[in-house]
Amino acid sequence: MTKPSLLITRPLPESVIKAAQSICQVTIRDNNSPQAVEEAAKSLSEFDAILPTLGDAYRAEAFHTATPLKCRLLANFGVGYNHIDTSAAADHNVTVSNTPGAVTDATADIAITLMLMTARRAGEGERLVRSGKWEGWHPTQLLGMHVTGKTLGIIGMGRIGKAVARRAHFGFGMNVVFFNRSKVADPGVPGAVQLDTMEQVMAASDVVSINVPGGPDNRHMISASVLAAAKPGGILVNTARGDVIDEVALISALQSDGLAGAGLDVYEHEPRVPDSLRTMENVVLLPHLGTSALEVRLSMGLMAVDNIRAFFAGTPPPNRV
Repeated sequence: MTKPSLLITRPLPESVIKAAQSICQVTIRDNNSPQAVEEAAKSLSEFDAILPTLGDAYRAEAFHTATPLKCRLLANFGVGYNHIDTSAAADHNVTVSNTPGAVTDATADIAITLMLMTARRAGEGERLVRSGKWEGWHPTQLLGMHVTGKTLGIIGMGRIGKAVARRAHFGFGMNVVFFNRSKVADPGVPGAVQLDTMEQVMAASDVVSINVPGGPDNRHMISASVLAAAKPGGILVNTARGDVIDEVALISALQSDGLAGAGLDVYEHEPRVPDSLRTMENVVLLPHLGTSALEVRLSMGLMAVDNIRAFFAGTPPPNRV
């Protein structure tokens, strides 16, 4: 029996490639840049399944211009799939799956890293040492926020939001408030309080962590009006998707002292980062490290392969979206 053809759009760990090769005829795109719409459309017409990832432009026009459309499955590598037009995929009978769960702890760890780096001004401190201008310890040098006992606000209390809340509460004794569109019966943290609006969370919190999916419904949900509600001295951390925050409004809030600082792992027009963010001392910038641990990337890849295996065995993928 002929194996189905599979395109893997970025180089992945060898064990993931071998697992995919056991069930598919695999073509690996030897390029780490995202696919443009034209290339995505071409792949839809050439392969039975595609394992895409962040930035690959499987937008509506890719589906509409693929002639003929051969692909039946997009097994996304990653939990976020806002680069895939799922409505267009459904219209063309293409199944979409993702890799939730595998990324939860790693992403939560980076959120806590950003919180601590921003609150304790670690980025500024490291730059000072590297510059050769550090003159030694003194009592008022780089005074930051002591996070223990402070209030953490979570926007998006799903798997990752809960994981961030647990780390902050049990690790640093932080109180937790949160906003979620649906009622959360068990936030996983004693005393956590669900508030009615994002503005209320911003006003009540010393640190706010954004943990919502990307996509059109959440684009710019952290708007100028939401940012304006921030508690004086507050810090914003984002490990979700860059376009969840109105980046222009964020820059304005940081420049006007509406926020004391921000820790960012994602950007609205990634990989482009505005000069105004790159030059701010009170902003910590990471290069989308949320899931950058070998064991996590292995788990993500093998989960994507499990979705492919199930699909071609005639059963629903475990992580169909």
